Amino acid sequence: MGYFGELRAAVGSRPLLMVGAGVLLLDEQNRVLLQHRTDTHDWSTPGGACELGESLEATARRELLEETGLEVGDLRLFALLSGPEYYYRYPNGDEVYNVSAMFVGRYKGEPLRPDPAETKELRFFALDDLPPLMGPVNQKALEMLKQALTQGDL
Repeated sequence: MGYFGELRAAVGSRPLLMVGAGVLLLDEQNRVLLQHRTDTHDWSTPGGACELGESLEATARRELLEETGLEVGDLRLFALLSGPEYYYRYPNGDEVYNVSAMFVGRYKGEPLRPDPAETKELRFFALDDLPPLMGPVNQKALEMLKQALTQGDL
């Protein structure tokens, strides 16, 4: 059980501040990799909560590897998202206020190896054709990504 699981065991479903990181992984067509999650049954960017003593970039890399089987080279910090608008209630009732670092990376064509415990499916999506997304962090990060790509900032 990781740090966040230990906190949950102590406080139940009460709201917690969750510090985490995710990866906006783009292919050569600027489509973004999303995972169909087993816990919430919707789509999200690969990512998750920090462990004690772990940097945000290390969290992003670890979560990407755990959920997709991919190791990424260069990662660029893209956005820091925090505040009351990033509150989320999981289907099991657990509540969090997210503080999330989103990184951008490039997919190099390696085989995707989803972890069946966390991921039903991995797929690249055009930013104009996204499936139902998990929570406000994913929604805002993908909105910002679309804007950055449209403006030529990435």
